[in-house]
Amino acid sequence: MIKTKNLRKVYTTEDVETTALNDINLDIKEGEYVSIMGPSGCGKSTLLNVLGLIDQPSGGEYYFLGEEISKYSERKRAGLRKNNIGFIFQSFNLIDELTVYENVELPLLYLGFSVSERKKRVHEVLEQMQLMARKNHFPQQLSGGQQQRVAVGRAVVTRPKLILADEPTGNLDSAHGEEVMKLMADLHETGTAVIMVTHSPTYAEYAQRTIHLFDGNVVSENIQNKFKI
Repeated sequence: MIKTKNLRKVYTTEDVETTALNDINLDIKEGEYVSIMGPSGCGKSTLLNVLGLIDQPSGGEYYFLGEEISKYSERKRAGLRKNNIGFIFQSFNLIDELTVYENVELPLLYLGFSVSERKKRVHEVLEQMQLMARKNHFPQQLSGGQQQRVAVGRAVVTRPKLILADEPTGNLDSAHGEEVMKLMADLHETGTAVIMVTHSPTYAEYAQRTIHLFDGNVVSENIQNKFKI
């Protein structure tokens, strides 16, 4: 699904050049669950943004679904992103003026789905996330765990091939964090690939493989024992 060769990301200002990613080489298969760990400022979120086609790399090659896309225009990256990738953020990023139903429905509106198909998919997702009883509530009327479940629902309603999660439990207590991790594991079981940035060694163990970054470099990888074949 994803392959990178010497992927680089450099941020340049008038006075300083900062290398956020330095010759990253990754190979992530369809349906794989990968966690990314490392100290703050090591490049985790930058890597997620590049893999998610939000940022363009400064150098190297990036293959997504068999296409070399590192030089794609923003328009072409946006098309690939909308049709194939779902995002889950630490800060939920829900729209306060929209109900739970409307927040989950929003990506389908952007993609031009019919009213009937939108209703069908949103209802399926709300049932899956155990949010049907809250469908007419607004984000401020929900707990943190419920808001993150809405965010997960919004990410999966388009049935993406890949979910990118940036510290999805960062604003949650341990009970709600475990709840969200169980949802992520369930998504992986359905065949969706998941790449998750986390600071938690415990949550990283939900993944099949953990990639460790330091100063923009991959310094180690390990396969979780419980998933070894």
